[in-house]
Order: sequence, then C-alpha cells, then structure tokens
Amino acid sequence: RIDFTNPALPRFWQPGVYIHIKFVGTTCELILNDEVLWGNKHNYLEIIVDGVAKRIQTKKAQDTIVVASGLHNGKHELTICKNTEANIGYLELVGFRCQKLIKPAAKPTRKIECIGNSITCGTGADASSVPCGKGVWEDQHNAYMSYGPVLARKLNAQYHLSAVSGIGLMRSCCNMDVIMPPVFDKVSMRNDTINWDFKKYQPDVLTICLGQNDGIQDSTIFCNNYIAF
Repeated sequence: RIDFTNPALPRFWQPGVYIHIKFVGTTCELILNDEVLWGNKHNYLEIIVDGVAKRIQTKKAQDTIVVASGLHNGKHELTICKNTEANIGYLELVGFRCQKLIKPAAKPTRKIECIGNSITCGTGADASSVPCGKGVWEDQHNAYMSYGPVLARKLNAQYHLSAVSGIGLMRSCCNMDVIMPPVFDKVSMRNDTINWDFKKYQPDVLTICLGQNDGIQDSTIFCNNYIAF
C-alpha cells in the first residue's frame, strides 16, 4: 500500500512494502526520506543485493545509503523492504544513484495478501543486531522474514502485509484506539485517513491471522464482525 499523491515521492507506512530494481555498475546508493516519527523513530530496512540480505536502519530525515559497493561491473538486482511497522513512521522513496537503471523482470503473476497482527508483521522476528529484551520495540522488527514474504518468495508471488501489531477484530490490545475493520481500507493501517484503492492489488490467496488480541468474545458477534470486515 503506497501513497502516490506526490509521484516524485511515493510514501509508504506498512511493514513489508518492497521496491525491486535492476542496475548496472559496481555501486548503488538509495536516497530515502524518513518521517522520524516523534523526533526519534527510525525505520529498519532489509536490503537484498543479488540474493544476499542485510538489515540496516535509517539515521536521519533524509538518508543517502550505500546499499551496494565493490560489485562486478555488470547487471545486479536490488530489493528494498520496509521491516518496521506503520507506527514507526512513513518512508518516502527519493531515488537511486547508480551507473544505470535497467528494466526489471516482470512482476510475478501470483499474488498473496496476509491480514493479521504482530505475527504477520514480523515483530520480534530478528534479534541479530539487538538482543531480545534490549533496545526499543522496533529493534527486532523484520517484516521481510515474516511468514507472508517467506511464503511468497517460495512460490514466486507478490505479497501485501495488511497487518498491525496488537490489532484485533473487535478489541485490540495495549490500549490501541483502532481495530481492524475501520482501518482495513487505509494506506496506513495505523491512524491514517488516506483511502486504499483495492483495485490496485487483487490477491489470488488471502490469509487471515486475527483473534489473538481480542480475548474471549461472544462467538456470534465475533464471526459476524469477521464477515463484515
């Protein structure tokens, strides 16, 4: 889910949003704007160059990040994936700096959408740089390694993660002021008002992992809400 209101600066909040390019050359730089929500939140990204992944974090409001260097002077593939969730703020793609961009391969025809909560977001999935229980909440976020993207890569499919940590169908945890039905049609599913156009992405397979944060509820009302959403 990406906001193209300003085509020169596509903006995205959701975990798992990814960008794929091909380029020629020995190096490539990525230029991003980070919202730096609340003045101190910085997003984590997964950077995959020719199939080799590494996890990095933005450092300032506009970052120029060397995502590839020392490569052979030929064709390379690069994927950028937002690892952190919507409540860590948006990212805007400013552009890439490399010798030459070339046309990427066609998108996979299969499409998956995964609706859910923290399990779907990849919350707590990566303790490689900051151990569990240390740092701040987003330090262990890794949407790229959550089950939806892993499955999509296995099946050569596109994917969307329509997920928010702590969210429920009737009741969310942790004093959250949103539940899934009212935000499911938003570009950012965490207190955002920009409507998402579902015509832009019609999945072949839909998975739903919700209910853990609702607690014990009336089963009839819960199922009716599920159908409505």
